[in-house]
Amino acid sequence: MPSPRSADHFAAPSPQRGTVDALITQTRRLRGGIAAVRRDTTADLSGTANESQLRWQRALCDLAVHHLDDLGQHLDQLREGLPSEQPGEPEGPGRADGAAPERKPLDRDAAGQGPGHGPGSLLNRVGSAEWNLLTDEVTWSDELCQIFGRSPDEGGLPLDELPSWVVADDQPVLTAMVTDCLVDGKPIDGEFRVVRPDDAVRTVHMAGEPVLDTDGSTASMWAVLRDVSALRRSERAVRESRDSLQRQRHMARAERRLAVELHEAVLPPWRGSAPLAHGRRPEGTALDVASHYFPSADGALIGGDWYDALELPDGGTLLSVGDLTGHGVAATSGMAMVLGAVRGMAVAGIEPGPLMGRLNQLLDASAQPALGSAVCGRYDPATRALVWSQAGHPAPLLFRDGAGRALRPPAGVLLGGTTGATYAQAEERLEPGDLLLLHAGGLAEDPTVTAERLLRLAPRFAAARGTQECVRVVAEEFDDERREGDACVLLAMIG
Repeated sequence: MPSPRSADHFAAPSPQRGTVDALITQTRRLRGGIAAVRRDTTADLSGTANESQLRWQRALCDLAVHHLDDLGQHLDQLREGLPSEQPGEPEGPGRADGAAPERKPLDRDAAGQGPGHGPGSLLNRVGSAEWNLLTDEVTWSDELCQIFGRSPDEGGLPLDELPSWVVADDQPVLTAMVTDCLVDGKPIDGEFRVVRPDDAVRTVHMAGEPVLDTDGSTASMWAVLRDVSALRRSERAVRESRDSLQRQRHMARAERRLAVELHEAVLPPWRGSAPLAHGRRPEGTALDVASHYFPSADGALIGGDWYDALELPDGGTLLSVGDLTGHGVAATSGMAMVLGAVRGMAVAGIEPGPLMGRLNQLLDASAQPALGSAVCGRYDPATRALVWSQAGHPAPLLFRDGAGRALRPPAGVLLGGTTGATYAQAEERLEPGDLLLLHAGGLAEDPTVTAERLLRLAPRFAAARGTQECVRVVAEEFDDERREGDACVLLAMIG
């Protein structure tokens, strides 16, 4: 039975979560300190002769708070295990919607310098402006002119011309902010996109406030504008990465559910979902058969392992195990095809050796080529003879009188690897009480010691009553292994 773990199960959060929590705490503490400095600056603002300098200091405090808020959001995303940073495409020419076009040879910021270039690169993305309503004087800093792609000699834009530089969808936002500030005396805090003369689109955050004259009416509007294009690109990349990750997780869950359902539908119905599979004595045979499925370490890799015990028309029993390369729906669907072919050829009376040869032809000619290994045997209850063949697979283990050994394998190469390969077959005479163990996949973390560990279980098998207890012994030995793929065992006891 496929893993009892949930199909929606994913890995635990990063072990560095505590470090991220500490960074979040430090960021919040620093933000509180800057907010306190801003309050002190606000208290000193009224009645001072150096009003413009204090206003600039307060704007820098607001800018630092914005940056810390952005940092806090990224740290929160990192703590949740999502991508915290993804290189974004630069906003290029001719894109008024702000979408990222084809990358230019060099992405430079609004100041004309690459990101992080020089100690003043951050301040080069911040500028200030003042619009005097009484004299119609416009004052822009050189940095703000650079953000808008204007020469400082050209000066700033009057308020009535500013909307013409703004993306059409964002013009109502700018108009509402300016109206609220000039008419109602409200502070400005919002974003809009501007289209520069070179057709590059920049996202600008604007924070401002009215400047009142002596009678309390608005005399001018003062603002700090910050180029946040790179930050918004990064946030957009995070959102796209998160959406892509969610889609991938959804697809992985859906594929795993389909693989599990196909796996369950094809394998024999007498296996169980509990750690112990139910034993069964097929009618007309002297075999007691049981099986057990071992999931991979993470429970998400459903492979192409199979096991089967099928009563044949002549009274014999088909015993087979095998493993196809790969995981997921492709592997389980391939396994279903191969198992169906094995059953059909066995029912038709084809001996194990020729059966393997035709199975090799089937995989070699398949539309989805795959490699596989298998053991296939036919047990005759009248003579207690097992005729078997193998294709690059571990030989069955035979336990008798408290001791175990591997059967000597006949020649046989991997299925699907060589066109026209032939497969020999061997015969083994069994005795009442013999236990035959076939296994597929890597039961142990180190597959080279699987057979050795199974053979050491011989005394416990000898003391067991039936294959059901033998399965419990194997499960106790291998259930806790950190195996990379799934595995299975098939046990048959001669009556």
